[in-house]
Amino acid sequence: MRIRTAGVVAVLGLALAASGCGGGDSDKPAAKESATKATGGKLVIWADDKRTAALKPFAEEFGKENGVTVEVQAVSKDLQTNFVTASQQGSGPDVVVGAHDWIGNLVQNGAIDPVQLAAEQKSAFNETAVKAVTFNGQLYGVPYATENVALIRNTELAPEAPKTIEDLVATGKKLKAEKKASEILCLQSGQNGDAYHVYPLYTSAGGYLFGTAANGDYDPKDLGVGKPESIAAFQKIAKLGEKGEGALKRSITGENSIASFGAKKCAFLVSGPWAIADAKKANIKYDISPVPGFAGGKEAQPFVGVQAFYVAAKGKNKALAQEFVTNYVTKPELAVALYKAEPRPPALTAAFDQVKGEDPDLAKFSEAGKNGQVLPAIPAMAAIWDPFGKAEAAIIGGADPAKTITAAGKTIQGQIK
Repeated sequence: MRIRTAGVVAVLGLALAASGCGGGDSDKPAAKESATKATGGKLVIWADDKRTAALKPFAEEFGKENGVTVEVQAVSKDLQTNFVTASQQGSGPDVVVGAHDWIGNLVQNGAIDPVQLAAEQKSAFNETAVKAVTFNGQLYGVPYATENVALIRNTELAPEAPKTIEDLVATGKKLKAEKKASEILCLQSGQNGDAYHVYPLYTSAGGYLFGTAANGDYDPKDLGVGKPESIAAFQKIAKLGEKGEGALKRSITGENSIASFGAKKCAFLVSGPWAIADAKKANIKYDISPVPGFAGGKEAQPFVGVQAFYVAAKGKNKALAQEFVTNYVTKPELAVALYKAEPRPPALTAAFDQVKGEDPDLAKFSEAGKNGQVLPAIPAMAAIWDPFGKAEAAIIGGADPAKTITAAGKTIQGQIK
């Protein structure tokens, strides 16, 4: 999750990545046999490029076991938007792979069905991951990975993890003065802001997006943006901005933040597991720790996101799709393969335990996110990203925090139905 945006419909580019067919397996349960007979012999899965490659051998295996053809098609851009559009036109897949915060929008558009996991199957997953894919009391996806941002630190430039954001800024300014770095902190914003990456600082300063209802679900009627808590939070964030300490800058973007860290332009990077491959490629000696909060403030809480498999409500082979996501995606081997395609902590406990010994970074990212907040999956969240991000960028650039975030709150409120 490098950046979150409202999403614009793009040209749908599909690339066939896999297909397979073969004989059935008499050892499979009756439910599986029934699902196969009900299908018409073809399962279509949509995923992004990296997951498409990882899914290929498993799609072939599933096809052989069930005597069906499986096509995994890569959708390179705007997967969620294209899936909703295709679903409405009756030309979508049977299964789609994507982030858990899509759920509210997908349910609202009638694009996905609930999935049925036995209690034993649910217990095999990280509890937070199961919570993330549960919407209105129903399970809507089978999770396979979790993700959150942390502080990735160049240990040659900064041997010790900062305890507060003020400590980080002091170290970063010292490194700049010594010409050992050119930036205090690499936390992506750009001209349109980035709510996902700034969220740990926003929460540490007391801000919130949505309150919670009695059952623990996010409450769209309790919008925190524009309230006194968010104003106070952005007043603190403003002090880190371009007219303050210069730690937060609009010139740090989703395109250059990780590369800047790899080039040793900054000792500190706020990012997720997806940044590690580039850090290793650049031969950076690094460590991972929680994003530090403000001195005297609350604990910095990053968003915790989950990647999951969904059953398309208007797919042509729903029975086979349910079989695939409930009894095949739950295999540790598949979770490990997806982890190897793009290292993110597996949601399946057995898979996490299998890979953590060879990848100590996993435990560090999990530790950094253990007190994080599940990224809201309610439809109202779609109204947050753009106004919040633009307000963030403006405030980092020097705009008045109170006026800017209050205006953003009114815009968001007007968009929430």
